[in-house]
Amino acid sequence: MTQAGEAAGESDNGAVWSALSSDYERARAREDSLDTLVEWPAQRALLGDVVGRTILDLGCGNGGKLAELVAAGAGASVGIDVGADLVPARRGLELVQGDLNRFEDLPELTGRTFDRILFLQSFGYATDPVAVLRAARERLTDDGFILLTRTHPLRYARERAEQNGTSLGAEYYAGADFTYRAAWNDAMALTKRTYTIADLLNIFSAAGLWVDAADEPSMSAADAARFPHKKAWMDTYLGILIFRLRPVPGFEERAGQANA
Repeated sequence: MTQAGEAAGESDNGAVWSALSSDYERARAREDSLDTLVEWPAQRALLGDVVGRTILDLGCGNGGKLAELVAAGAGASVGIDVGADLVPARRGLELVQGDLNRFEDLPELTGRTFDRILFLQSFGYATDPVAVLRAARERLTDDGFILLTRTHPLRYARERAEQNGTSLGAEYYAGADFTYRAAWNDAMALTKRTYTIADLLNIFSAAGLWVDAADEPSMSAADAARFPHKKAWMDTYLGILIFRLRPVPGFEERAGQANA
């Protein structure tokens, strides 16, 4: 079994995602995938109207979601991903192979700002989360925001409690890495950093961002009736958290005064 994931070194990320991305995209496209049923609809709702808005998608996967946004009227948009399995470029859509940990160094982004910056389940691959968010904040237009989604921390706690025969509370606060087999390719194991909700809020604050809106999406009654196996999973593991983050006014000035 191959082991990789959020705790892996930066040099491993490209190879890891190249090995997993096609399996992930096939699983995501299924009509009963939680991305189709829960995640993407909730992300779109918090993203709002994209007509004329420029978008930077950091960790865009194959670029399929960003392509949908461009088709819906988004302005000139860019997707960055370490993998090479990208959808064909089209007018208004530029896809670049690169690491989100060093996205600010990409020549394709020189001098550019964006109305919306997305981290759709990619933020866990940031080796320095605060630094990556600060770099993203600096790329926002004056009225821009960041849309960030993460796996619900109780999912990892529940899975690890089952694996270790411990309690939910013990694992929620444990803080250790968690290794598990990928549901969409059980020949590989992912290692993820665990975290609490407070950890996430503190990272946002340290990066000079505040939570404008948040969501913990669940399945609709109609989808739950159609796909009871997915409803049972959601009832146990909860799914994801979504945050809409905006810059804290005057953050840099206050930070400079505090360090003076």
